[in-house]
Amino acid sequence: MEGLIKLVIFVLLVLTGLIVGTILERRHYRSIKKREVELGHILVFTERMPPHQFAGQPFQLVSGSVVVSGDYFKTAAAGLKKIIGGRLTSYESLLDRGRREAILRMKEQAAQFGAQAIFNVRFETSSLNQKRKNGIICAEMLAYGTALKAPPQAANETGFSANKNLR
Repeated sequence: MEGLIKLVIFVLLVLTGLIVGTILERRHYRSIKKREVELGHILVFTERMPPHQFAGQPFQLVSGSVVVSGDYFKTAAAGLKKIIGGRLTSYESLLDRGRREAILRMKEQAAQFGAQAIFNVRFETSSLNQKRKNGIICAEMLAYGTALKAPPQAANETGFSANKNLR
């Protein structure tokens, strides 16, 4: 009887994690997509050096950081997948949301500065629970780069708009 109760509790936790996790993940993706459209005017580049038109323009280090955690269902599904091998797709969406959220937070900081572009963008990812073998995954994503304001003459040449209304 005690084993049956534990099995029922496990199944309920997995189902709760699946339902609540799916709802929250979809809500977060909707928020991400909306904010990506709003901040689409801030361009992001991995090149180390900006074009020469940006020489002498104001710049600032900007960063965006987010800590993401998997739900119980993702952890259970990944645990089962580890047994047979293959891609851990349940964690791929988690990392995708984390990277996109970090970029958006970096862009929001650049928008406060009034920048039109971010150069030399880099990413860092770290696990926050490396010592726990059987725990829910928790990771931090950090995006950082150099935000630059476009000079007025470069706005016409490159498509950057120094007078663009920032939200």
